[in-house]
Amino acid sequence: MKYISSRNKNEVASISKAITKGLASDGGLYTPSHFEKVDLEKINKFSFNEIAKYLFEFYFAGSTMGDENFSKEEIVLCVDKAYNTKNFESSEICPTVNFKNSSFHEIQLYKGPTCAFKDIALTILPHFMTTSYKKQKLNKPIYILVATSGDTGKAALSGFADVENTFISVFYPTEGVSKIQKLQMQTSIGANVDVVGIKGNFDDCQRAVKYAMAHNKDSGVFLSSANSINIGRLLPQMTYYFSSYFNLVNNNEIKLGDKVNFVVPTGNFGDILAGYFAKLMGLPVDKLVCASNKNNVLTDFLRTGKYNAKRELFKTTSPSMDILVSSNLERLLFIDSGYDDILVKSLMESLNKNGSFEIPSTLLSKINETFIGYFADEEECASTIKTTWEKDKKLIDTHTAIAVSCFNKFIKETGAKNKTIVLSTASAYKFASDVYKDITGNSDADAFDAIKKLNELSNEDIPKGINALNTLPVRFTDVIDSSSIDNYINNKISSFN
Repeated sequence: MKYISSRNKNEVASISKAITKGLASDGGLYTPSHFEKVDLEKINKFSFNEIAKYLFEFYFAGSTMGDENFSKEEIVLCVDKAYNTKNFESSEICPTVNFKNSSFHEIQLYKGPTCAFKDIALTILPHFMTTSYKKQKLNKPIYILVATSGDTGKAALSGFADVENTFISVFYPTEGVSKIQKLQMQTSIGANVDVVGIKGNFDDCQRAVKYAMAHNKDSGVFLSSANSINIGRLLPQMTYYFSSYFNLVNNNEIKLGDKVNFVVPTGNFGDILAGYFAKLMGLPVDKLVCASNKNNVLTDFLRTGKYNAKRELFKTTSPSMDILVSSNLERLLFIDSGYDDILVKSLMESLNKNGSFEIPSTLLSKINETFIGYFADEEECASTIKTTWEKDKKLIDTHTAIAVSCFNKFIKETGAKNKTIVLSTASAYKFASDVYKDITGNSDADAFDAIKKLNELSNEDIPKGINALNTLPVRFTDVIDSSSIDNYINNKISSFN
């Protein structure tokens, strides 16, 4: 498998080079050159780990790029080091649950160390990174830059803590994450980790990370990223689309080959794009429902073909989706345009210069064959949390609530009859204050009191990663202006030399 830049098809990389670089030299995103079909019959009964190993062979192994690819043995080692009961509280890794009274199935992606879906990718990315480092024969440290709207930060910090030859800095909007998310980052361990709060928003953090990676090629460190702009972060997310589908097959909910829908709460478009990769590999997917919160830039785009980031960014109770510039949309445009790098480059230049772009109607029609967008506002999010509790006696977090609300709109508008799987992307305990208020109508400003009360109400286990959080020492309290991120990164790079 080769990986090509979305802005220049002549820039080609192996998987190990794409992972260590993170971002192509021209600022484009490394994208698989093609998608091979899987044998659904063969892997129908596979465990989660077996599915991962099978899928990764398509993307990591092979003879196309020689020794820069992974061996089958290296893939097996990476998978088994990441996906085990030491890291995940469920042996299934991502259990699938039937919400009988709400007529959808939920795949629970929050059983990992930081209680969010990012764990699926960020428990294995460090193993991909260290293997790639050796294959690329790098002789200087990798400096990993991460912009986070809440969950990526802690998952990356946890995954890369004390990993050899790496140092990681995480930038997060200090007023744009929940108290639990912030504490998870501020209490991170590891001699090679760094956390910085930003007086700004996620888009400010993401812009600075992309700028630094594009303008520090000759520094004394090798810059990379753990955001989903890194193809090594994105590919592992395909696994749970396959595993949840096979769970329905093996529980006699559907027959092998029946199409299903997935509803994905997303801001940066990475999680839902992984679902599209799965479809391109032959998973029977009908619709991928893009669920947005009040920051509905993606909903507008999928309905009009016009992307306009020149709008107010709202701070919501689903902060991981408070994003206006959705980076992974670039990969979708590249793939569905027939790998038209000239078009994609011009669209991204327009976005950078004008804050907007518009795609041809033919491209929008192609995208709409699979993708459909809905959004839910704050009131709808809150009422969905309450209604889901009343109907199914199950807790859902604020991001999953956006997805459930959009699922209801999708069914009402389209009358879709296929089974639908909702991606539950975080534990409700990460947003306990909001969830408790939405269910009971009572406010509790202290997140840990709310966690205790939710536990008493529901009897759902408090995840280990959250239960002991208030006993850990806070290590990182730095806060800087968004305009200072570039200088901060440059100073950090200088310190390595």
